[in-house]
Amino acid sequence: MMAKIQKIASGIPGVRSVTAVSGFSLLSLVRTSYSGFAFISLQDWGDRKTRAQQFQSIKARLNTELSRLPESVAFAFSPPAIPGVGTSGGFTFILEDRSGGDVGFLSDNLNKFMTAARKRPEIGSLTTTFLPSVPQQFVTVDRDKVIKQGIAVNDVYRTIQTFMGGLFINYFNRFGRQWQVYVEAEGEYRTRPENVGQFYVRNGEGQMVPLSALTRFESRTGPEFTMRFNEYRSAQLNGSAAPGYSSDQAMKALEETFARTMPVQMGYDYSGMSFQEKKAQEGVSSGVIFGFSLLFVFLILAALYESWTLPFSVLLSTPVAVFGAFGVLWLRRAFLNLTAPAYLVQIESDVYSQIGLVMLIGLAAKNAILIVEFAKDEFEKGRPLAEAAMEGARLRLRPILMTSFAFILGCVPLWTASGAGAVARQIMGTTVIGGMAAASGIGIFLVPAIFYLVEKLSNASRQTTPATGPQPLPGEGD
Repeated sequence: MMAKIQKIASGIPGVRSVTAVSGFSLLSLVRTSYSGFAFISLQDWGDRKTRAQQFQSIKARLNTELSRLPESVAFAFSPPAIPGVGTSGGFTFILEDRSGGDVGFLSDNLNKFMTAARKRPEIGSLTTTFLPSVPQQFVTVDRDKVIKQGIAVNDVYRTIQTFMGGLFINYFNRFGRQWQVYVEAEGEYRTRPENVGQFYVRNGEGQMVPLSALTRFESRTGPEFTMRFNEYRSAQLNGSAAPGYSSDQAMKALEETFARTMPVQMGYDYSGMSFQEKKAQEGVSSGVIFGFSLLFVFLILAALYESWTLPFSVLLSTPVAVFGAFGVLWLRRAFLNLTAPAYLVQIESDVYSQIGLVMLIGLAAKNAILIVEFAKDEFEKGRPLAEAAMEGARLRLRPILMTSFAFILGCVPLWTASGAGAVARQIMGTTVIGGMAAASGIGIFLVPAIFYLVEKLSNASRQTTPATGPQPLPGEGD
């Protein structure tokens, strides 16, 4: 089967090499005879110029080909975003049987849960490493026959282990490294139960007795291994979010499905990257961080202008840049949806767009500060408020447009990035270019209007505030 999968993967354009390993499950990290994995190396970015040779296209085509194999459950997945944190990209969901029931109870609830979860639009793919009915061979040693032959039971077990499973012998040093020595039968001699008759054990009289005379084989079905998570019998589910949805939305969909379909005896947890994501959400949220950032900026501007109202002229102009960034992100994603499959559209609001927003808010505030400072100086010189606001915008129009266009042109390579890490650069470039264009094109008109409105309301409130000092008595000053 691994040879067939290796042949399928090697035939996809853009694949450079395929390294297949049998007998080990990469997701569960368990040695199992019915599992295997493969590392697929792609050709250099410069050699994969067509859309069909991009990573997402290769992954989608490979999953389509693997789904046509009736004799196996095979799928392609991305490596973890942070090496060493988990074994795959996407999310890792652990379904736990907290009642101490048997394998059948966990298997029934797992099938019920996966059937319901796969109907959610947030879930792109969902697989499990739990196999409850794997064909197995159980070996029973007939102790009566062993005793009659004068053979130690431990010798029988050790012989079975050596030939059918493998036995560690010792270490040896060679080529500057330490190597391990294992003894086991060749694969062709341990694939069938009847081959055990080819292996012998020595009895007390020095005669060789075949193992087939001392053992019997029984065919059964059951789980290939039992996973324990938090001491509970568990099943591991791996998956990824559907295009257009975040991993957080996918995990919330799993939690909602669990609450709707699972009995009270069942529980769930997360592992790998999903566990770290959940732990991070328990800390201070990004909304609180942005809120405190705005508060500190407001206090700094209040100290700079020696006014509690002028900072609003600066801060109220920054949402224009944010709306421009999200608007251009949405437009670019909508355009790509019309020209490319959904799995190739990766322009979305994520951590890279948030990094761009932080930089964008600072640049938009800088433009607003330039206009507000000049308008404030003109107003303090005695010019009418409306004229002062327009004069500040007129004086700073050329520097603002010059610096904004220079910044936008400098970010064009991010917009058109290609190669490794291109999606992150494209998202950041789209965010800052869209936001800066909105901050320059709309902000140049909005900032003077906000300055005029804030100062007019501030002056009106000062004029209507009654005096609180001592008032002259009637008749004084006559």
